[in-house]
Amino acid sequence: MNTYKLLKIGFFFLAVLLFTGCTSESKTSENTITIPEVKQASLFVIKNVNIIPMTVDNTVIENATVVIDKNKIVGINTAIPEGAKVIDGTNQWLLPGLIDMHVHTNADLNFRENSPTQGATVFMDTQEVMTTHVANGVTTIFELGARVEHFGQRNEIAKGKVIGPRMALAALINGGDPNEGGRTVTNESDARQAVRSAKAEGYNFIKVYSQLNRESFIASIDEAQKQGLKVVGHIPDAFKGATEKAFIPNFGLVAHAEEYSKQIRNKTKTKKDAEVFARMTKKNNTWVTPNLLAIVKIRDQVQSLDSIRLMKTLKYVHPLLQDKWLTSNNYHKDASPEFIAYLDSIISFHKELVKAFKKEGVPMVAGTDAGTSGIVTGFGLHDELALLVDASLTNEEALLAATRLPASWLGISDKIGTVEAGKFADLILLDANPLEDIRNTRQITGVFVNGRWLNKEKIDMMLSNLAEKNEANKEKYEWKKRREY
Repeated sequence: MNTYKLLKIGFFFLAVLLFTGCTSESKTSENTITIPEVKQASLFVIKNVNIIPMTVDNTVIENATVVIDKNKIVGINTAIPEGAKVIDGTNQWLLPGLIDMHVHTNADLNFRENSPTQGATVFMDTQEVMTTHVANGVTTIFELGARVEHFGQRNEIAKGKVIGPRMALAALINGGDPNEGGRTVTNESDARQAVRSAKAEGYNFIKVYSQLNRESFIASIDEAQKQGLKVVGHIPDAFKGATEKAFIPNFGLVAHAEEYSKQIRNKTKTKKDAEVFARMTKKNNTWVTPNLLAIVKIRDQVQSLDSIRLMKTLKYVHPLLQDKWLTSNNYHKDASPEFIAYLDSIISFHKELVKAFKKEGVPMVAGTDAGTSGIVTGFGLHDELALLVDASLTNEEALLAATRLPASWLGISDKIGTVEAGKFADLILLDANPLEDIRNTRQITGVFVNGRWLNKEKIDMMLSNLAEKNEANKEKYEWKKRREY
């Protein structure tokens, strides 16, 4: 099997695998995770906390007081208002909520043949989809294959029915096989119309994909610029041998380091190649999501399905996907020593790319490709941060890649990305300093999600309920029977 074809079985195949639905307004099943309708305090004070603001100078503010009213930070080291709920932040560290710039979010899905009145056939509760994000301090996500169902999820969060992250949505435009998802275009006219349609549907971002021909790729990006939409995506296969021609104005963000390695798939990849790619990226003012985790996880499951089976976080994955990852794993199916060696070489080259991007001054943002087999939403972002540090970023640079920089690229830096008065209260409270050890981002004491406080006890309860429901429903779902649901 063509190695790239195998590697890119990611988003489109998984977009057909992933699913969840909307919470009923009146009923829930006995196993559904519910958020009790208890009137919560809206005025909070965090006392004696060490703030890592992630501002440009990023000077740590020690033993600070942070005042939160409703969903905003209203003061730092200001007077403590009467009636506030006080959180003791002694010896703890406060960061902006984390941002995952590459996810594929589970949403309602029809596994049967489409018909005029056929709705989705598999449903889940939206809270279950979002729980692992917020439990890990991920308060904003960038969905890179959005469908109408994702607008519905975003609305549930906005209404307060679901505790979930802010969602940025990208409409996908592709060429080639229409069964691979997205809006399929083959010429300039269709590409421009697809972009205009996406804007009319409410999207703020366009994602370009691998099978676009050069004409359609260039037209999509140009029309997006005319429509005021930013572009993220792949470097299409059509640019192999002339990669620099893909770097045109408004191609704002490359979605994977793999987009570079696949351009020279059949040759030995060197440090010099990484430097050439970095220069052409910088010249075009394009940013990069390295997404190191995806290939690492693919390599692990190609090597052994125990890498899936023994995951401590597997219990938080819906049982239908658990079964798919273990019984119909397309990465492991074609395992061979040669393929493992190839993946190892790609992993090494991606580290060289990160070093070259850093040296050249290419801005990097953190993304996980969450939803890909083996990558659990929320938890994966902490893994990605550790891989970025291993690839040469400092702890502070890795944190920047998951806070202020992505907020800036998304165009919402006036709302999130730093700990400052006037910003939304999307915050993560840690037991240890991540500037000293990036692994400390996992030491979560609590999370503010749009001003709603989740302490450790609440987070643990939400995760425990999710795991219990998945375990209880394991016998109800088999991937091979999905067409019967």
